[in-house]
Amino acid sequence: MERIGPMSLLRRALGPALAVALFAAVPASAGILMPEAGGGSPPAEKTRTLYGIIGIIGIIVFVGVEAVLFWCLVKYRAKKGLVAAQIHGNTRLEIGWTVGAAVILVFLTIATFVMLPGIKNPAASSIDANGNPVAANAAFAATDQDPPPGGESMNIDVIGHQYVWQFKYPGEENVQGYTDMYVPVGMTITLDITSVDVQHSWWIPALAGKQDALPGYTNKSWFKVTEAGEWKGQCAELCGRNHANMYARVIALPFDEWQAWYDRAAADLKAAREAAAAGREELEAQEGPAATSGAGGEENTNSSSGEG
Repeated sequence: MERIGPMSLLRRALGPALAVALFAAVPASAGILMPEAGGGSPPAEKTRTLYGIIGIIGIIVFVGVEAVLFWCLVKYRAKKGLVAAQIHGNTRLEIGWTVGAAVILVFLTIATFVMLPGIKNPAASSIDANGNPVAANAAFAATDQDPPPGGESMNIDVIGHQYVWQFKYPGEENVQGYTDMYVPVGMTITLDITSVDVQHSWWIPALAGKQDALPGYTNKSWFKVTEAGEWKGQCAELCGRNHANMYARVIALPFDEWQAWYDRAAADLKAAREAAAAGREELEAQEGPAATSGAGGEENTNSSSGEG
């Protein structure tokens, strides 16, 4: 029986080991071969399209190179021990594959820069602030993103904490929420993303790309959901021992349902503030003003309210 050496055994085991490692990594890829895209969100859809263009070209190049390799292996095979002929080269062939590679790179560069504005810049909303349809313009995240065309959009503050996402909605009601972000279908949502402690990373894979949440700094991103549904994500930057449980969810509702949710959240917040004020007055009546003085006695106007 042939004895197998350690190096030979290692080489034979390397292939299966790599296959197992790649298979195990699939759940963390947010899509096995392509980025996720859902809800009709333009940045996610355009990112997926760009990945598809690059992937198709890569497959064509790979198949072509491997086909030539196997063709050469068959056509120029020789018996063991035969001395190979010394060939200087093929100038035309070498120029051809150099020019071909350059053409591919130029095409990919042009495709990337043509599609990049549609990924970076917010698109126009399909509805106005009252939920009425508006004319949709051409879809156009970063720290310097342009405002959405037409001026109709909703800006939500996204704040990272160890270990939860906080959302602040526009409006005098100061409605806030945690983990679940509620948005109206058809409205372009712009995000101001920051952190109060360490670096986090906001990411809903099916709606848009990642964007870091940094203490003392505001990054921007955007998305627009065109159909009702739920899309999940989580912090994509290791931020501490409970990082794996820092989930987020975007819930898109028809405008009337979203407005009803917002009104309920605002009413709950108002009731909570009134209850807190009444409790403070009762405490002061019993124990005097000193009982509520200082930081503990100031009215907390940042209470969160909302479903989910």
